[in-house]
Amino acid sequence: MFKPVCLIATCAMLTLTACEDMTRQETMVVGGLTGAALGVVTAKALDADDDWKIIGGLAGAAAGVLVARNAARDECAYARGDGTYVVRRCP
Repeated sequence: MFKPVCLIATCAMLTLTACEDMTRQETMVVGGLTGAALGVVTAKALDADDDWKIIGGLAGAAAGVLVARNAARDECAYARGDGTYVVRRCP
């Protein structure tokens, strides 16, 4: 069980290194998808039932979209919750 989880996490980290020249929207989509995948994998690793896997996926997606970073300009995009985003200097 531990080996597949480590393999998926490693693949996710290697995939995210390709996000350097993406637009803000593309970065948020990738962040959301990665967060959702990691949320489901974590719930599955903890032997959770299907309801908790769904909740883990939704929580991971929300966390992945919440903050997206533009490394070139050192800016972070924060979701306001109403469908808009505010861009500020990263802490």
